[in-house]
Amino acid sequence: VQLQASGGGLVQAGGSLSLSCVASGVTLDYYAIGWFRQAPGKEREGLSCISGNGGNTYSADFVKGRFTISRDNAKNTAHLQMNNLRPEDTAVYYCAAARHCRFWAGIGLRSADFGSWGQGTQVTVSS
Repeated sequence: VQLQASGGGLVQAGGSLSLSCVASGVTLDYYAIGWFRQAPGKEREGLSCISGNGGNTYSADFVKGRFTISRDNAKNTAHLQMNNLRPEDTAVYYCAAARHCRFWAGIGLRSADFGSWGQGTQVTVSS
């Protein structure tokens, strides 16, 4: 699965961005899509995941109510709508594909469960 993330940029605190993840080479509805981010000097952290048919979603507690994951399988695309952005949301954001969304107690989403990754898109939130 080849994935390409886009939509990052510079935004002021309180603003919004919509990230997109376009898949090529496969029919996306076979895969769950997860969104992760990695800030400088920090470990990659899982944000949200959506099942192949879009019927199940998961979001980490720290983004619930601000970030919304969705997908449009007809367009082979997944999205992450990010509202009320904060400076601490500054990071490189990645989309990734897995067969299923798997949630681990105390961890949430694990990077190791996702086999295909997009190249990342930078999100910078100014205060």
